[in-house]
Amino acid sequence: MSAGHPETPRSCLVTGASSGIGAATARALAELGWPVAISGRRADRLATVAREIEQAGVRCFARAFDLSDTKAIDGFFDAAQAELGPIDVLVNNAAVCVPGLLHEVEARDLEFELATNLLAPMLLARRAVASLRERGAGGDLVFISSENVIRPRPYQVGYTATKMGIEGVARALRMELEGTGIRAAIVRPGPTGTEFARDWAPGMVEKLLENWKYWGVQRHLEWMPPESVAQAVVSVITAPPGTHLDLVQLMPEGPPDSGE
Repeated sequence: MSAGHPETPRSCLVTGASSGIGAATARALAELGWPVAISGRRADRLATVAREIEQAGVRCFARAFDLSDTKAIDGFFDAAQAELGPIDVLVNNAAVCVPGLLHEVEARDLEFELATNLLAPMLLARRAVASLRERGAGGDLVFISSENVIRPRPYQVGYTATKMGIEGVARALRMELEGTGIRAAIVRPGPTGTEFARDWAPGMVEKLLENWKYWGVQRHLEWMPPESVAQAVVSVITAPPGTHLDLVQLMPEGPPDSGE
């Protein structure tokens, strides 16, 4: 199977799919008629996404677990392939952020960010690449990054470091995979309307936005819908064979001009 043929069903795996960008991406892939394996920490929300996909007549395998439990990753990947067949497309989307100044953040929270945002995507990519190469198949690895890579934000040192790291992983993989038909791409969204900060302490979002405005990294409060990022992912993995969309960066439009 070659990468880039939307008419040929390809088995996909999407992490962080219980809401936001991951859920939107899983739905967008299902709209192509492609079976999807999804993971997320919230079992009820993940089950809802899986049910929507299956009601549309597309196979979906869902497993709720925490990606920071890296020992569970192989079991998830194996179960997804047993259910849907060999994985052709991997979308490493799941990410967490524990906001705070570096000297105030607990070491265990930094370990949580590193395990979820960087180590887990590397382990999943390792499995996907091995499977694709054993089959001599083309495929797509998509790494969801963040605007933080080019505009680092205070109070998000761990998150920023992991997103810079994941872009390094994708770039190194491009060289390792040259000529194999396996593509590694970065999708780098700016502010997106998701539930990303749902667990933050009351007032934390307002505090960070005020600080970011001071540093000029948050010019306005417009947000993209997660479906915009999902469509970018679809564009990357359906690009014609021999074509690499190495980096796709998305930003929300600013507020309408008042004309004043």
